[in-house]
Amino acid sequence: MARKPRPRNQSLNRKNKQDQSSGSSEEENDLSSVPKEPKPIHIDKAKLREASLQRAKARPIRERIFAFFRGEKNKDYKELIINTEALERRVARIENGILQGFEVERLGEDRMVGAIFKGKVQNLEPGLKAAFVDIGQEKNAFLHYWDMLPGANNDPNIEIVRENKKKASKKNEVKSVKDIPKAFPIGSEIIVQITKAQIGSKGPRTTTNLSLPGRFLVLMPFAGQCGISRKIDDKSERNRLKSILTNLSLPEGMGVIVRTAGQKKEERFFVRDLNFLLQQWNEIENKIKSKESPAFLYQEPDLIGLTARDFLTDDVDRVQVDKKDDYERLLKIIQQVDPKSNTRKKVSFFDEEIPIFERFNVERQIEQTFMRRVLLPSGGEIVMEETEALVSIDVNTGSHKGNRKDGKNFILQANIESAAEVARQMRLRNLGGLVIVDFIDMKNKSDQRKVFQKMKAAMADDKAKHNILPISQLGIMQITRQRHDESNSSGIYEPCPYCVGRGIVKSPRSISIEIQRKLTSIVRRARLETGTSDIKIKVFLHPSVLRRLRGPDAKLLEKIETNYEISINFESSDSYHLENFKFVDEKTELEIR
Repeated sequence: MARKPRPRNQSLNRKNKQDQSSGSSEEENDLSSVPKEPKPIHIDKAKLREASLQRAKARPIRERIFAFFRGEKNKDYKELIINTEALERRVARIENGILQGFEVERLGEDRMVGAIFKGKVQNLEPGLKAAFVDIGQEKNAFLHYWDMLPGANNDPNIEIVRENKKKASKKNEVKSVKDIPKAFPIGSEIIVQITKAQIGSKGPRTTTNLSLPGRFLVLMPFAGQCGISRKIDDKSERNRLKSILTNLSLPEGMGVIVRTAGQKKEERFFVRDLNFLLQQWNEIENKIKSKESPAFLYQEPDLIGLTARDFLTDDVDRVQVDKKDDYERLLKIIQQVDPKSNTRKKVSFFDEEIPIFERFNVERQIEQTFMRRVLLPSGGEIVMEETEALVSIDVNTGSHKGNRKDGKNFILQANIESAAEVARQMRLRNLGGLVIVDFIDMKNKSDQRKVFQKMKAAMADDKAKHNILPISQLGIMQITRQRHDESNSSGIYEPCPYCVGRGIVKSPRSISIEIQRKLTSIVRRARLETGTSDIKIKVFLHPSVLRRLRGPDAKLLEKIETNYEISINFESSDSYHLENFKFVDEKTELEIR
């Protein structure tokens, strides 16, 4: 009779039990101890570029021939990698294998920036020169008076080439800040668009100058001005776009801006884009008329829609999508935007077993964006810290690989490398506000100018509005960068529930001193008020503080009991916070404050 085989999982279970019993104490120690700060990741960018070059060579021969005749032989190889999981969707923008842009969308969460609401003015604050608007959200929206003036959001990077003003009307006419309280009294309805999402305790920031972005145009329903992005610097191309703007049929009072993606596009693309945006605005207008305030009117597309609209430009060579539904939807959106485009051929479905971000060496580069320290190729490093007021970035020499003994060559090299890396990390981490960069000291003014020019060049393609000041006499560079949403780390981390984000707690020695001081105060006050010295006090506190009081501070505690003729008992618990303690009168069982 054949021997019945033992189930494989049974033997595995027995082995697991043995492993668990032998290593349980070790695991407990590992899991209960504070996690160590991860070491900075060294990423070999030369290997990333080499892998990217191999992928570029593996393109179909037809694509490579077209690229050659378009003069793109030495062009950077740009890719979009789209990964969708159960709770979030991620888009990585890669250039020559190196991560240059990273977008995250938490599935199920509202997309607030760009959303349009019909709200009601809740309060006017003349001192702040701002209105607070009820838009039906947790926090009232903040609306600065300047953002209520027509055309207040005019960007200096936009050249106005055509006026399309609406006929003047005395009703709700706003010409200056002084007219706003009369035009928008408390309780009046107002249409606003979120320009900056709620960050921490601050409500969302809004504007009344609405804008609807399309693929090639941005429609501004209330602007009445048409313009062209100054990033399009070719004069002949600008003249061609101006003539197209002149021919566009726009409703009275509306304006449009030509985006950089509109370069070298035929007029039919702008006509199609404008018709699509006008259709969107008609739907919003219908909701304005039919819904009571506060009401939600419009939301920006999800990350797949934004990829098709904003990221999938003509210079992108390949797009990889790892979810079939997203792949098909992306193709559908591209077909709607540009039916005759060859962009669809750049999009492919990724169906390998290995995760897509690991396959293209993206995951480790993303991990780096959540670390304090980032290594530089020359051996230096940058240390990044986010605070409530600003972002501080320190450039350190680290284990440098300078060519000269005096280190002069290395200092300039490390600072130039750090300038490029800081610009990249600010984009990846979505850092904003005031950014202070403390470079390695350079006495030579020409070296300082080189680093300044490198920083300007590295941030030239940053879509967020920014301003860079030259290196000051103190050796620091000041940068302001616009941020519409919370930084990426804010979405990953939350303040420590124990120290409430301070990063420090008081030592047991400090708490012991406070308890002794408080005891002395309580006894003296009780003697003055009651004239009695028969006092029994029970102290509730954390065990680590109790160990301090019964150890190094035991004699001091005995001295207090002897001098004031009081009795002190203790009760400790690990559930108490280290900094908390409480005194109770044992006779009355009432807390003593």
